[in-house]
Amino acid sequence: MIKVGDMLPDVTLMEYHETEGGGCSMGPNPVSVRAASADKTIVLFALPGAFTPTCSAKHLPGYLENQPAFKAAGVDEIWCVSVNDAFVMGAWARDQQTGDKVRMLADGDASFATATGLTLDLTGRGMGLRSNRYSMIVKKGIVMSLNVEAPGKFEVSDAETLLGQL
Repeated sequence: MIKVGDMLPDVTLMEYHETEGGGCSMGPNPVSVRAASADKTIVLFALPGAFTPTCSAKHLPGYLENQPAFKAAGVDEIWCVSVNDAFVMGAWARDQQTGDKVRMLADGDASFATATGLTLDLTGRGMGLRSNRYSMIVKKGIVMSLNVEAPGKFEVSDAETLLGQL
């Protein structure tokens, strides 16, 4: 499992864009995790699935509400990562009105979750291999803080806990 001091894995996530601009075409676009995190301070949180109860009602909203505080603390970007395809993450971004506050990154084949060792097997619940729920602070691609939830819990990966660690 990834730990404090480790570099983020060199994998590609996908991000859905509603409009063309800033060098990104409309639709799904690749995001190299290493390149996108190289010179930034990033708050990254991952969760089991878009549109799921805790993820939609608590986890993502907490980061949206606290985005100004994260920016004030020196965070360049907030990333939400989930084992969903880019179209689902794009629809969830519209539904949650993330705008430019949170980057909604799709880990469609669970390559990021697998590379970090933070997978969650929800096969028995009809969801297959997913990401565990966690949060981290990343500086220049290096994990500085990591908060991994116990299965079925939402106690340590919330925005307020991570803000306290900055």
